[in-house]
Amino acid sequence: MTSLATPEVQAAGPAAADASRISLADIAKAHGVRFLLATFVDMTGKPCAKLVPVEAADELENGAMGFAGYAAGLIGQKPQDSDLIAVPDLASFTPVPFIKEGLAIIHCDPYVDGKPWPYAPRVILKNTLARLANNGMQAKVGAEVEYFLVKKNDDGTLSTADARDDSPRPCYDARGVTRMYDHLTSISDAINGLGWGNYANDHEDAAGQFEQNFNYADALTTADRVVTLRYILNILAEQRGMTATFMPKPFTDRTGTGLHFHLSLWSGTEALFPAGGSPDDDGRGLGISSLAYSFIAGILDHAPALQAFLAPTVNSYKRTGATTSSSGATWSPRKASFGGNDRTHMIRVPDNKRIELRSGDGSANPYLAIATAIAAGLDGVEKAADPGAPSGPGESRPDAHLLPATLLHAVEALRKDPVILSSLSGDARIGAYYADAKEEEFLSWHNQVSDWEIRTYLTSI
Repeated sequence: MTSLATPEVQAAGPAAADASRISLADIAKAHGVRFLLATFVDMTGKPCAKLVPVEAADELENGAMGFAGYAAGLIGQKPQDSDLIAVPDLASFTPVPFIKEGLAIIHCDPYVDGKPWPYAPRVILKNTLARLANNGMQAKVGAEVEYFLVKKNDDGTLSTADARDDSPRPCYDARGVTRMYDHLTSISDAINGLGWGNYANDHEDAAGQFEQNFNYADALTTADRVVTLRYILNILAEQRGMTATFMPKPFTDRTGTGLHFHLSLWSGTEALFPAGGSPDDDGRGLGISSLAYSFIAGILDHAPALQAFLAPTVNSYKRTGATTSSSGATWSPRKASFGGNDRTHMIRVPDNKRIELRSGDGSANPYLAIATAIAAGLDGVEKAADPGAPSGPGESRPDAHLLPATLLHAVEALRKDPVILSSLSGDARIGAYYADAKEEEFLSWHNQVSDWEIRTYLTSI
């Protein structure tokens, strides 16, 4: 994320002594950075960090910053375990002076006892990308980050931060964008200043909902940028008295929040998804290669289990289970279908260069979502799987998987899918740990008595 982070920098482990290499301290000082947020996320996507003064950058780079992993969150540790050591990836260095003057974020790979910690989401994605590289391929990914701007009322309810943003069909409303001009342009200026290439800032389908787009990159960089953008959105919204939320379904009657990924495979500079010759050479009208079809087939085959990572919260299934919204559409697939430029499918093929995976929501951890989607697609490639003919607009094949109805259904699908269960650093125990945690999350919610139950059952008998 900065031209000063050169290829000579060793980012995979504690820094080796080498007087010729550019150090983290050198990079920070060149950018006028005084403090570093040494950041990693747990499996839920929560950003964990220590604020490190630049005077201690060498210690950070050499593996001296320890975290009590169990306290950090869902990351596979017990209270008695050795510290997580945050090892910074110098290529991820990101100055954020628009947050605080002299501050930068640097993404870290957690290590334990000198080895990358296999439960850490960033490590999981790097392991998946290494497996992909062993097959002679690399992944490029774009992400569409949607969010709501809300305020919390005195009674605990939520309202749209812009009180005038109350239309049932506000998508692309020029007036709504203009009223949020200061917020939207501050985010655009921030990410353009980082070189991400912001190219659009939209009012989305629900009142209070927005999306700000940036250019695609390699898979790891995009995942880092999603985490960084969420942090930027949170902080800059707070500074204006608002809350930026990525909760999938904060309002019952409105469209939910998605996190859509655009995926493509490459071999060096060669794009592997386009078919050769004319757009119809594949015989199915989408202009994509047999490898691309097999990648799609892998994702569709494993779709129910993937939803445990693409839609990882109880609230996620209020979005995917919705049948309508105030705008008339949910923009959320309910079956594992694929087709052309049609947003009702789980997998949309907008052109012959990429696919769009549309079943993820705002609560998804980008590292885990991308890692498991690639693992599923790679399984399809290795098996030369065929998804059949693409479905027409708004249609799906009769044998298409239904996506899980609740988080518990997704957990059950994950436990029955050995490919996805073993896709986290190649260890089924990590998948089982995640599944157990998500089942516990579901049961914690299920054990709470809700207002709906009081209204429905209090005097029903």
